[in-house]
Amino acid sequence: MKRLFYILIICTFSLNAADYAGYSGSFLRMGTSARAMAMGSGFTAELDRGFTAYHNPASIAFLEKRQASFTYHSLTLDRKFIASSFALHLPPTAGLGVAWVSAGVDGIDGRTLAGEATSTLSTSEDAFYISFAQRLQPWVSLGINIKILYNQLPMNESDLAGKGTGFDIGIMLRPGKRMTIGFMVQDLNSYYQWNTSSVFEEEGRVYRDVFPSIFRAGITYKKRKLYFTGDAGIIAGEKSDGSYGHLGQSIRAGVEYTYRKNYFFRGGYGNGRIGVGGGMNFSFIKKNDAFLDYAMIAELPAGVAHIITYAFHF
Repeated sequence: MKRLFYILIICTFSLNAADYAGYSGSFLRMGTSARAMAMGSGFTAELDRGFTAYHNPASIAFLEKRQASFTYHSLTLDRKFIASSFALHLPPTAGLGVAWVSAGVDGIDGRTLAGEATSTLSTSEDAFYISFAQRLQPWVSLGINIKILYNQLPMNESDLAGKGTGFDIGIMLRPGKRMTIGFMVQDLNSYYQWNTSSVFEEEGRVYRDVFPSIFRAGITYKKRKLYFTGDAGIIAGEKSDGSYGHLGQSIRAGVEYTYRKNYFFRGGYGNGRIGVGGGMNFSFIKKNDAFLDYAMIAELPAGVAHIITYAFHF
């Protein structure tokens, strides 16, 4: 049973092959919308129509319309990932959003200690977002994500669940029409709390898996039909020796080309992956109120991931 428990944990933490996937909360570092992932996910300073608050909660203070979106990832190795979000403008200068992100692994072969097959198991991680932002000036905003976290590891006899909370804090500056600057701290004081006494009996205990925190600064710039995005981050958290410090850094960047105002072609690099994709803006109920985006991500050595996002403004 202990071996099965360790295998399940490894499957969960290996959900994404990107850097730092071995640390807790890796599913929240995968990225979400197709547009963002095609451009390397360097959206710290971008108002992403696929999931605005995920990249920087301060961005929702600049929303002008209500925004709803759904994202689906087609992944290899029996992995799953979906995200949905809703955000709206709160007059006169604020924004509010809610979202759900879910990831997991299906098709895990359950076995007893004797090697006998029991049942097919699955594991999942979920995060529920509540986001709020306020413009302090017409060109600068401050925002926060409050996250409720849940990690379920099903066993042969009983389920093992980790629960916790977390925060993101962001700042966004829009000094002009062409450029935006953003700053964000992701997974501040985020953790899972586990109680393994139901699995390990006398050896069980209560402990916390703390997520690494990521400090990011990003920028966007528009020049004619080209739109550039990028950010740089420093990852800090608990090391293997128990000390707290620098774990690494990340640089993400991408570009988008607009064709005839309604069609988009994209490419980028971020989180250890290369992405390409495209999208279109079309009229569903009102003029140009809907967006359909697609991204193809090279997840070496896992294979290729396909992401589809539908976003609607109303």
